[in-house]
Amino acid sequence: MKYSLLKILPLFLGGILFSQQNADSIQFKNISDEILVNGKAYENLRDLTQNVGQRLSGSAGYEKATDWAVQKLKEAGADKVWKEEVMVPVWVRGAESLQIKEGNGKWKTLKMLSLGNSEGTKGKDVEAEIVFVRTKEDFDKLSDDQVKGKIIFFNYAFNQKFVNTGQAYGDAGKYRRSAASWAGKRGAKAVIIRSLSSALDDVPHTGSMRYDEDDKARIAAVAIGPKSADELEKTLKTQKVFAKLNSNCTMKGEKLSHNVIGEITGNNDKSVLVVSGHLDSWDVGEGAHDDGTGIVQSIEILRAFKKLGLKNNHTIRVVCFANEENGVKGGNQYAQNIKKNNEKHIFAIESDGGGFTPRGFGLVMTPEQRAQIQSWRNLFLPYNVHNFEMQYAGTDITPMEPAGVPLAELVVDSQRYFDIHHSNEDTFDKVNRRELLLGATAMAQLIYMIDKSW
Repeated sequence: MKYSLLKILPLFLGGILFSQQNADSIQFKNISDEILVNGKAYENLRDLTQNVGQRLSGSAGYEKATDWAVQKLKEAGADKVWKEEVMVPVWVRGAESLQIKEGNGKWKTLKMLSLGNSEGTKGKDVEAEIVFVRTKEDFDKLSDDQVKGKIIFFNYAFNQKFVNTGQAYGDAGKYRRSAASWAGKRGAKAVIIRSLSSALDDVPHTGSMRYDEDDKARIAAVAIGPKSADELEKTLKTQKVFAKLNSNCTMKGEKLSHNVIGEITGNNDKSVLVVSGHLDSWDVGEGAHDDGTGIVQSIEILRAFKKLGLKNNHTIRVVCFANEENGVKGGNQYAQNIKKNNEKHIFAIESDGGGFTPRGFGLVMTPEQRAQIQSWRNLFLPYNVHNFEMQYAGTDITPMEPAGVPLAELVVDSQRYFDIHHSNEDTFDKVNRRELLLGATAMAQLIYMIDKSW
């Protein structure tokens, strides 16, 4: 029986495609087995959080973390490890307290945290009546007399209707970032905001804020937990409440610090694939989910490639960024340096959503590149990784976007992240080993496919 070439060719090509997919599936399984059975990420995270701890940029803790990262990258098998100089802001918290008094009653202490980068009260008590508003629109309706000399309380809650908690975080974020300047420029003495949290507990959350360039007042800004916020709002609806705030936080210029970088050299060219997280954390909690998990997952990818003997075509570079939390100086410096050094980067991914169960990848790239990654969906489905539709990437790698570098971020189940984010609750015991290693597995599998296909 004779067959025409046109009939045979599709069968032939289909066989090649099936064979290749089968080979990739086997390699996916090898990567998964190695990381889930022999992975070091969880123990590395234990070491980072328990023996280094808080790692605010500019602090002694962060400098200790850079030495830790150098050692862990060497242990993972990096061919080359170095520190990249970057100037970072130095913000210190110091002692702080917030008390409230209803009518002529006694002072009652509230749990609070000053917002990162904010100025404090220089250790002096600032006392004033509290004025409640919910939104920026409500605040704009106040007369100057209602604002001047007062402490403005913004009780804007996470929108619980958003299934994606990151969407709620973005929606509420302007109050943390900008409320102090809104109120300060109109003569307020200080600002209190409701913490950016999906929980309904009484845990205060810090996080970065900024003053407008034309804001000369630079008033203190603090956050209280959701429970305290709701109780305070309820009280203010029936009576006057006064607050007494005392804080010592302030900016103290800049200092020289470092990104930490390690890589395994590619076999065929000098182009680079970046896997990354940010090494800094806030000065509360242990910086476990934010972003110790992203750091140890990135190091784990390098270790797994070396252990499995995978011959990467492109250089796989782990970047442990400095200063994501209150300046993004590490990410900006890295982008400037690769441009100056004319380094070709063909892909970068960051893990900065916590060490929770992986669901997919946010993709910031051309439609053609996104379509190619989406065509690999069936390879990821056995690992419950299926969401390739979101279009966002990590803060630290975003400065590379203007240079045309395709970007990605590990998408995880986000429901618990903002319960603990930027708070004393962000500790090692909140991280599940299996979830952490599954995230590293998904990232390593994607790097494998990018490396062989691009």
